[in-house]
Amino acid sequence: MAQLEEVTGREQAEAMRGLKVAVSKVELPPAEDGEYYWSDLIGMDVINAEGLCLGKVVDLMETGANDVLVISGEHGQILIPFVAAYVGDVDTQNKQIKVEWGLDY
Repeated sequence: MAQLEEVTGREQAEAMRGLKVAVSKVELPPAEDGEYYWSDLIGMDVINAEGLCLGKVVDLMETGANDVLVISGEHGQILIPFVAAYVGDVDTQNKQIKVEWGLDY
């Protein structure tokens, strides 16, 4: 549940139904170790264990079981579950994610 400063009544809130609410990144709490805001992951290069760049993260999806990286590059679109079995190092400074994922998966 959220309360917007300028929205003081139910009618005002109903008039805003369907609109997106955005929060400035500086107002968000820092992510915990091993946790990331999706906006931090988008645009990162995804490199597999063989050193091959699979592409860049262009989106993430929620599946209920886990989040999924949506990667786009010269190899087409690749979907990789964002779980420890496949995702290793997430280097936010160098904008790289290391994964255990082959092109033949």
